[in-house]
Amino acid sequence: MPSDARPIGVFDSGIGGLTVLKELALQFPQENFLYLGDTARLPYGSKSPGTIRRYSEQNIQFLEKQNVKAIVIACNSASTQVPESEFDGLPIYNVITPGSQKAVETSMAGRIGVLGTRATINSQAYTKKILQFNPKAQVFDQACPLFVPLAEEGWDSDPVTNLIVFRYLNPLLQNHIDTLILGCTHYPILKNSIARVTGSSIELVDSGEAIAQWIEKDFSTGRLHRREDKTPRRIDVTTTDSSAHFSEMAIRILKPVKADEFRTVDI
Repeated sequence: MPSDARPIGVFDSGIGGLTVLKELALQFPQENFLYLGDTARLPYGSKSPGTIRRYSEQNIQFLEKQNVKAIVIACNSASTQVPESEFDGLPIYNVITPGSQKAVETSMAGRIGVLGTRATINSQAYTKKILQFNPKAQVFDQACPLFVPLAEEGWDSDPVTNLIVFRYLNPLLQNHIDTLILGCTHYPILKNSIARVTGSSIELVDSGEAIAQWIEKDFSTGRLHRREDKTPRRIDVTTTDSSAHFSEMAIRILKPVKADEFRTVDI
């Protein structure tokens, strides 16, 4: 099978997609990656569908120009506006379909909770996709607009975060869910706080793990070609606005994965 050294492109509105990048980098240690964080226009979750779609298309066009071999939309709000498809022959992956499928496969009782931004929850994208996989499933969703700023601020272990997590999750727990989708790539940063509230009886579904399984499938079928050369792989992190805080948080989130370069780009 031919080798393809081109990077896999990953984009998000900010730091949240780094949780997906980390998972992909660990699952595919031979692959190059190029990450784009649209920090100048963060957050996406409070924007209108048309604006989110326009920003997403601009991000896709930028990554295409960088000669990537596939694009992962590591942003749930953007994923509600851009379905899995191909863009000029490039495979495009979003996080909603893999996350929904994994939740259906994980849930024993078919009672699934979804946490997300207002844009993601209002789109009902997860509910629709889950019901495609299991028409008998019951889906309970909850918008959590304060989670993204808490994650961006690095307050993943703060007592204030624990209180806010409990406030958002309590209505879902009343519905006796057994599986909970972290429907925003920022939310795994708060995973410990969320797990403290849900307890061990509720399975948490993480977008990064789910999408890695889909990409592995495409490597196996030949839709994507692996990078086979033995030179060290590269992981480049780009943002649309420079920030020392972003770099500090990125290093912390990606650990033990290391980025080779941080730079600001104009898309």
